[in-house]
Amino acid sequence: MRVHNYLLALVCSITFFACNDKKKEAVKPSPQEETTPQIKPASKAEVILNQAIEAHGGDLYNSANYSFVFRDNTYHFKNDNQNYEYTKISKKDNSITIDVLKNGKLYRTVNGDTVSLNEKQIKGATGGINSVIYFATLPHKLNDASVNKTYIGDITIKEKNYAVLGITFNQEGGGEDFDDQYRYWINTETKKIDYLAYNYSVNKGGVRFRASYNKRVVDGITFQDYTNYEAEVGTPLDQLPELFEAEKLKELSKIKTENIINLSTK
Repeated sequence: MRVHNYLLALVCSITFFACNDKKKEAVKPSPQEETTPQIKPASKAEVILNQAIEAHGGDLYNSANYSFVFRDNTYHFKNDNQNYEYTKISKKDNSITIDVLKNGKLYRTVNGDTVSLNEKQIKGATGGINSVIYFATLPHKLNDASVNKTYIGDITIKEKNYAVLGITFNQEGGGEDFDDQYRYWINTETKKIDYLAYNYSVNKGGVRFRASYNKRVVDGITFQDYTNYEAEVGTPLDQLPELFEAEKLKELSKIKTENIINLSTK
């Protein structure tokens, strides 16, 4: 009888541990599951921005090769996925200055001769070219790794609905003015940027609001001009649409991108 009870207990013990082992095997992830990275779902801000990029030109930006005129200077941007080459051609009297910014490195020639620049000159020329190309090709560069995107909310401007994105930049990769703050008002119907605003701290600081006009599509990529307005330093960016509708902003200038040519078709 004791032997029978002992054998019964032994069988139960073996069965118990075997079941536990099967449970452990059942929950153990496969090698593929262990190595497959978890895909983080896109935030609302990322979804809105990606829709805007697609509406303005999408993947066409990755191989875009265009020239245009801005304030009497000719600019040229050529993209090859992560590689890029930006050019600025300035003509003054009998002198032609060409600045070429290739993957972050600046070169200058004057009347065909290479010119050496000091650090301050390089920084100024680089910032100037980047700024002009940045605004001309919005919102292409807003998906860079240095860009922080936040969904602010939805508002109505002049009876049209807009999703509002807040944009800031990391110090690393964000350029000299990385601490500037931006707002973009994206039309919920067209998915395109109709308004933008930013503040800056250099030269005693400032606040700007831009309203787009003269939208046109050149071989699949949208270009647009802006009326540039000024607000008092310290004015919250989210207050600017209300001031704009009330005509309480001072017009400063027109931001015009002219004589646009798609060089890929030439």
